[in-house]
Amino acid sequence: MTKTRNRRPAAPGATALYDIPGPVARRRHRLYGIAATVLIAVLFGWIVYLLFDTGQFTAQKWTPFEYKGIQELLLRGLGNTLKAFAYAAVLSLVLGAVLAVGRLSEHRVLRWISTVLVEFFRAMPVLVMIFFIFVALKVQPLPALVAGLTLYNGSVLAEVFRTGINSVDRGQREAAYALGMRKTQVTTFVLAPQAVRAMLPTIISQLVVALKDTSLGYLITYEEFLHAGKLIASNLDYDLPFIPVVMVISPIYIGLCMLLSWFATWVARRERRNLKTEAVGVGPTDPGTLLP
Repeated sequence: MTKTRNRRPAAPGATALYDIPGPVARRRHRLYGIAATVLIAVLFGWIVYLLFDTGQFTAQKWTPFEYKGIQELLLRGLGNTLKAFAYAAVLSLVLGAVLAVGRLSEHRVLRWISTVLVEFFRAMPVLVMIFFIFVALKVQPLPALVAGLTLYNGSVLAEVFRTGINSVDRGQREAAYALGMRKTQVTTFVLAPQAVRAMLPTIISQLVVALKDTSLGYLITYEEFLHAGKLIASNLDYDLPFIPVVMVISPIYIGLCMLLSWFATWVARRERRNLKTEAVGVGPTDPGTLLP
């Protein structure tokens, strides 16, 4: 007979990486949370005090935002920002798909060319590419901004696509080949649909980066949202309302990025929900035919 060792049952909710914290650990974590909350509250209160002390909430600095021309300037800048982001997002997805297909190609030359392009544009700073296209190639501000964002984000998305397709179980690919499917059919109808579920949150997160990088357009005089705020803060005779402009523009940028992040979370949750199958009820068994 083999003797079995007495093992302590695992705590409810425990995992292989860590155990559920005990009473002392929970009390210590609660103290850490309270201390961090108090520290953040003190820091926020200090910032608000400085804003009041320097007169950033005076009516004189907030007067420009009541004028219709200023409001139209901000709305026009926001529209230009969203337009540049829309162009860059679509073109980045297309470029990323093309480069990913090139990196997954069986032809060595095509695979090397795609690899060099991806690594080069990933390593090149976005601002340098935008300035090079705008200054050296004499391109208009909007195409220069969109081209720089497309080259960088497209190269990053290419790696996301390639990694997502390679992460699919190898048996899926082998089963598709066993059915007589070609490589294009396997990638299009078998690998890509499964990889999209894993890639979608990362893709949308990279689009958040593209949205934030549209603010670089003000350096090449593209009239986007940040450029409009700079005009208001520096060219009006209202005691230089730099801080009020930042307080107006920053929440809008943060809100747009949070909206995209929320969309990524919602899509990921919905995809996980779609993978689950509902239980099928099984009726009671009937007596079968008796065998002799």
